[in-house]
Amino acid sequence: MVEVAAAAGLSAETLRKIETGRAPTPAFFTVAALAGTLGLSLDEVAVLAMPPGPADGAGSGSDAAA
Repeated sequence: MVEVAAAAGLSAETLRKIETGRAPTPAFFTVAALAGTLGLSLDEVAVLAMPPGPADGAGSGSDAAA
């Protein structure tokens, strides 16, 4: 973790706070730096951050017969 934080230009404590939810809304540039360090595009991060919903067919119940 220390290596990832350093490569992203963050302190290990900041990364710990993000991981544990003590920093629930990190700044955009922090997320971008972490994404770049981890080899992810911001598009990939956005998709991974989306909650599951009707678009993925998860339990909306809208296709049940009436």
